[in-house]
Amino acid sequence: MAPYEALYCRRCRSPIGWFEAGETNLLGPDLVQEAMDKVQLIRQRLLTAQSRQKSYADKRRRDLVFTVPEVPTIPIDEKLSHEEEPIAIVDRQVRKLRSKEIMFVKVLWRNHTVEEATWEIEDAMRVKYPHLF
Repeated sequence: MAPYEALYCRRCRSPIGWFEAGETNLLGPDLVQEAMDKVQLIRQRLLTAQSRQKSYADKRRRDLVFTVPEVPTIPIDEKLSHEEEPIAIVDRQVRKLRSKEIMFVKVLWRNHTVEEATWEIEDAMRVKYPHLF
């Protein structure tokens, strides 16, 4: 038994199997012409099946329609904005670079704990919040 037959449980349909054994010669222009005719027939049948499937799909195809729901507008009050305000300076520190020294201050902000205090540049804080110094 051939491996193809063992795997697929049927005989192999190669161009050699299309003809009977004593019917034609395996070489020559007649074999090539018959093979070309068979290929043309197969191509025609594939195109027919493809066209049939396309017409079936075209009849049942629907255009997709998307709708965008209206979002209600919510009035926003500008007075409800929140701005962080510093309460006190907790610590000071000098950070040294190669050619200059920068003064930093640890700022405690309103509605925050001491652990959430941040290090800010002293000159910027002195300009923006002079009442802390």
